[in-house]
Amino acid sequence: MLDHFSNEVIRKPLNFTAKQLDNLGITADQVTLSGFFFGLLCFPALVYQEYKLALLFIIVNRIFDGIDGAIARRQGITDAGGFLDITLDFLFYSLVPFGFIVADPQSNSIAGAFLIFSFVGTGSSFLAFAIMAGKRNIAHLGNPAQRHKSLYYIGGLTEGTETILCFALLCLVPQYFSIIAYTFGFLCWLTTATRIWTGYQALKH
Repeated sequence: MLDHFSNEVIRKPLNFTAKQLDNLGITADQVTLSGFFFGLLCFPALVYQEYKLALLFIIVNRIFDGIDGAIARRQGITDAGGFLDITLDFLFYSLVPFGFIVADPQSNSIAGAFLIFSFVGTGSSFLAFAIMAGKRNIAHLGNPAQRHKSLYYIGGLTEGTETILCFALLCLVPQYFSIIAYTFGFLCWLTTATRIWTGYQALKH
């Protein structure tokens, strides 16, 4: 829901950074892998309850995720790069609540499992529609912002920006993990429901 606005804010600095890295011969896939490495580092930080450090790694991961897309638009978007990017993104998204579960399983396990379960809903509806849209050449569903993406998808209440805001809030007030996780998980299921309905209507004709 907020991705369009956040993309407008960060577009110029991302494009500037991408230009510099492109001039150095750095590829989008290299940035994707580097960003995922920093994302992995948030897990031990969460396990040891170093939440501000974990938040730093989360932010770095998301910055790299923006930069790799900007580089890809300069160097040429590829199916392989898109596949690598989206796969590592979904692994990272599930890793964060898992880190909170390991940090405090007695308090966080059920809420964390529910949040990961909700990510399965948003992720599967996201990717399933992208596959079908690619097969049938359905363009953007009225969303021109996706014109330069490697795949097309249906938006919703909980997209990338909202997810990162959720993760930031979890790191800033970890004592409220369960409340935040249940609330965001519920919003994810609303997103899943609307994606299933919208996607089915778009594909059945």
